[in-house]
Order: sequence, then structure tokens, then C-alpha cells
Amino acid sequence: MPMFRAWVPREIQPWIYILQVLCIQFSGGVYLGALEAVRGTTALQLEDLLMLLYAGLAGMAVWFPMLFRMKFRFTNKQLLIGSAVVIAVCNLITMRTTNMAVLLPVCFVAGIAKLQGTFENMSNIQLWMTPERDFGVFFPILHIVLLTAITGSAWLAAVIAFHFSWQMMHVLTIGTMCFVVAVQLFLCQPWCPMPQRMPLRGIDISTGLLISLLMLMISYILVYGDRLMWFFSPTLRWVLALSLIFLAFILYRLKTVEKPFISLEIFKYKNVLAILLVTAIAELLLGAEHTLEEIYWTEVRGLEEHTKGALCLWSLPGVYVGVLITLYWIGHKKWKVWKLFAIGFGCILVYSLWMYFYLDVNVPIEQYRLGLAFRGCAYAILAASLMWSLHESVHDLEHFFMALFIFNVIHMYLAGASGYGLYTTLFKHFMADNMSRYGAYMTLTSINSKFGLYSVSEAVSVLSGEAGLASVMSVTLKQIYGQIIWVSLFMTSAFLLLDIPRVRTGIEKVPYWPVYGINFLARMR
Repeated sequence: MPMFRAWVPREIQPWIYILQVLCIQFSGGVYLGALEAVRGTTALQLEDLLMLLYAGLAGMAVWFPMLFRMKFRFTNKQLLIGSAVVIAVCNLITMRTTNMAVLLPVCFVAGIAKLQGTFENMSNIQLWMTPERDFGVFFPILHIVLLTAITGSAWLAAVIAFHFSWQMMHVLTIGTMCFVVAVQLFLCQPWCPMPQRMPLRGIDISTGLLISLLMLMISYILVYGDRLMWFFSPTLRWVLALSLIFLAFILYRLKTVEKPFISLEIFKYKNVLAILLVTAIAELLLGAEHTLEEIYWTEVRGLEEHTKGALCLWSLPGVYVGVLITLYWIGHKKWKVWKLFAIGFGCILVYSLWMYFYLDVNVPIEQYRLGLAFRGCAYAILAASLMWSLHESVHDLEHFFMALFIFNVIHMYLAGASGYGLYTTLFKHFMADNMSRYGAYMTLTSINSKFGLYSVSEAVSVLSGEAGLASVMSVTLKQIYGQIIWVSLFMTSAFLLLDIPRVRTGIEKVPYWPVYGINFLARMR
């Protein structure tokens, strides 16, 4: 690792970079692990905090096409110190203000710095992890770091908010960024892999900014949609119209600019559209983690944030098992990924079945640990294998990072926001339906036999109390998990069938429907 000074022992050099990447990955603009504490001390609502979260994810996604340009233009020291300083300043701002007009761009910039720092660290230890530069090894190991940080940061923020205050998580992040700066100042020296620095001229910055604005408008529609009654709201209708105008203008620029920010040639690579479709379905199914589990833990069980964080840590053993399965499958054996996808969706099926059968206020929360482990296993298998499949489909380096942008727009950003909008709307619909059904079945006889009461008003007070409401909410969540079971079962079965060569080749030979119809009519005649 030529960026280290000569006196630093070679054995610890990669481990220093792993420690740095963990520090950067544990950072963020807002920390949803301290959600209740932030809502309790500020005027920010749940939708506001989710909007800030997706602003950070939008910043991370949109910066992918810029990663190698920055690596070939600046030194390792400049990039890491710059990322650490930007993250520290952003955390200092986010804990001092609640103005959404300030917080949105700050979280967006923090996401850019987080991705740049993560990429710079991991790219410098890639050959240490896999000297052959085998992405079947690199991507699973990368997801150990990413998924550990995602789950661990939520738990750490919840614990710190419980024992101290939510601002102390930001203080801790500023301290870890000071550690990253100190490492670069005292242990490292300037180093760039390109002797001739690549200039930043010719980058289509304006289209990148337009794409960023479009992503923020889409997340606004998806996050605030349920709260504003979707398109009954004039505000959302205006935002949708503006989004369509932006989309048309962006597509025009991508087709006419000589060197566009994102090349549309990506979609001509084999299997890219199929990979993006599978990614969207997987993320929508796994979106239950962010929405349905949050409703169940908070509204039905009434758990504190640090208890929820400690319970969700049980997904990490599943993550590590999923990474080992992926490493063995595509890193060691080099097997085809059809059956691996089936295993990933099968883990989602087991997780949703587990939650379906154990959703009850009388079930101890320890019973959910195995289901959460299956969820973590599914996430690790699908995230790593889909990213590896994208790399196998897009071989050109520049196009691969553009494809990573589109992949992560769906993987980290769009499908997650869509899942939140979808599940909240379904929950509201099923909840209202179930409450009306309970009311329709209420008679004086059933009230007397079930509650030992003699008036409808007393029974209504019982049903609308905590016990009755928790029961109705549990039934509603089961209904939504039932839909997830059917979709995950279909995806698992489909990939198991595609793993059979005869089925796969037979599907490829099926003609287009018009051709099939003409031949059928000819045979009938």
C-alpha cells in the first residue's frame, strides 16, 4: 500500500483502512436509530426524517459515475481528508438546526462524502482481499462492511440517545472523522494511481444536478404521499408534473450531449434490465423491514428504540451466513446464480412466514430472532449476487460505474421509498377495513359474551383501547405479510425453474405473441 509511510508495519496497513471505512460507514446526515428522540425534541415528523435519509441516499447514488474521475484526479490523502471534513461539518450542522431547507442539501452532500470515502478505502485494499481482483470475492466481503455498519449504526444511535442524547451520536461521528484525518496526516503520504492526473473537464455536471433534483422530487412524492392523500393534494400534483418535465429534459440531454452523465448504452448490455427488475422486486419485499417492522415494534409492542436496535442486531448472524454462502457459490465454486437467487428469495419467504405466524402481542420478542436472521441472510445474498451479476454483464469500467448508479438508485433509494409508500397505503387501507368489520360484527349478545359488558359504548372503548387496537393492527400486518409470502414464493419458484437448463432454453425459444397467434390460426385453418 504505497500511500503509507515506510515505517508503518505492512501487517496492520489494510486493517487501518478497514477501521477507517467502518468509521465512515457509521456516519450519516441523520440517524434513524434515534428517531423517537429526534421527534421528541424537534418539530420534525417521521416523513421529514425519512426525506432526509433519502436525500443522503440520493447523494450516494448520484456520485457513482464520478468515483474513478475523482480517484484519478486527486490523491488518496486529499480524498479521505476531504470526505472526513465534509462529513464532520455536515454532522455539526444537522445537530444544530431543524430547518428542512438547510438539512436537505446538507444530507445530500454528506451522502456524497460517505460514498467517496468508502470507495477510496475499499479500492485501496481490494488487491489485499483478492489478489486476482475477483469480484465474486470482493462484493460479498464489501457487504460484510456495509451491512454491519447499517445495522450497527442504528443500534449505536439508539443506545447513545437512550443513555445520553441524540446529538451525542453526531459528536461521536465528528470524533471518528478526526481520527480519519489524523491517520491521513501522520501515517499516510500523498499518492495517486495516475501519474498524469485526469482533469475534471467534460463532466456533464448540469445533467447530474438535474437527476439529483428529480430523485428528491420522486422521494417527496413517495414519502409524503400517504400523509397528503396522494394526488388529491395539489402540491403532489404539481411536483409530479414538474418531475415529468425534468425527466423529459434529462432524457433529451442524455441523447444529445456528446459525453452524457449516464450513457443509455448501458441498457443494451445483456441481462441489465432483468437484473434491475429483480433488484426492484427484492428491495420492495425487503422494504417490510423499514415499514412493517417499525409499525409492529413501536405501535403494537411499544418497544423503546434501543430495544428495537438490539433485537435487529440478530440480523447480523444471518448477514454473515449469507455472505459465506455467496462467497462459496460465486467466489469459490463459480456456479450459476439462478439457484442462489432462489435461495435469497427463499430466505425472504421464510422471514415473512415467520413474522406471519408469530405476529402476536403474547409472543416473546426473542421468538423473532431467527426470522430476523433469515431477513439478514436474504439481504446479503441478493445484494452481493445482484451486484456481481451486474459486473458480469457490464464489462466496460466506465459503463459499469454508470450501471452501478442506476442499480443503486433502485437498490438503495427508489425501491425503498416506493416500499414505504406502498406499505403505509396498504396498512391504512387494511386497517380501516378491519376496524369496520369489527364494528359490523358487534351485537349486544356478542358484546356480553366476549367482554362481560352491557353497553355498546363500553365495548367500543375496549376495542379502541390499546389491547383491541393492537389486535387489529396485528391482523392488518399479517395481511400485508401474506402478500409478501405470495410474491416471494413466486420468485423462489421461478428461479428454481430457471435453474433447469431445458426450461431456460425453452423459454428463450417462445416466439412473440403475434407470431404465436398467426401460427395458431394457420393450424386452425
